[in-house]
Amino acid sequence: MQNHFDLFQLQQRFAIDMKALEQAYHRVQGQAHPDKFAHASDAEKRVAMQWATRANEAYQTLKSPLRRARYLCELNGVDLQTESNTAMAPAFLMQQMEWRETLDDAKAGKDIDALEQLNSELQAEKKAEVARIEKLLDAGDYVQAAQLVRQLMFLDKFGGEIGDAFALVEG
Repeated sequence: MQNHFDLFQLQQRFAIDMKALEQAYHRVQGQAHPDKFAHASDAEKRVAMQWATRANEAYQTLKSPLRRARYLCELNGVDLQTESNTAMAPAFLMQQMEWRETLDDAKAGKDIDALEQLNSELQAEKKAEVARIEKLLDAGDYVQAAQLVRQLMFLDKFGGEIGDAFALVEG
């Protein structure tokens, strides 16, 4: 079975051209569109639907930096061990503790400005983490990248918590 990159005829690397991905997705979706199979047999319709579903899943995976990074690690035999490996760099853990305190204080004080500042810091850190992951993945260092992918997963989850805090404070 071909991987997501092969499906869209893209080079298997983290840095991908999003416009090329979107064009390839639309090309594949067009080939498997249900309208093209309106007069086909039930089996052909099922296959077309499976292709459309697979293309959609592949597109969603490659479009998201976090999902693309996880996928590349897994494609190259590196298990992220998301359930069993919770080891993080001490500096990263300290930053998370500080951010959690800031989040708790901002929620308690209903401080939108503090939440916006925290969200800005988080977005900047996510962008920097993605850049570090890209460098490692495209250099073929999947084991080292996996550690940073786990950290990015944590940052992504924390971003959701900040979003929840905005909703709570804004009522």
